[in-house]
Amino acid sequence: MMMKYELIIYWSEEDNSFIAEVPELPGCLADGETYLEVLQNAQIVMQEWLETTQELGRPIPKPKGKLVYA
Repeated sequence: MMMKYELIIYWSEEDNSFIAEVPELPGCLADGETYLEVLQNAQIVMQEWLETTQELGRPIPKPKGKLVYA
């Protein structure tokens, strides 16, 4: 499944790792020692978040898609 949600990645000195936040999916966070690792972990956590939300019968937020490609 292709994820089209906004992903914010930053370095956390406190955690000594990269952190990825998905603002459109409340509470959806991932971490990783490298940029690539946090991207991979974010994909896993997003998929799990969406599956759990669907299983609970809750609405799944639609991606906002802020960028438009011509």
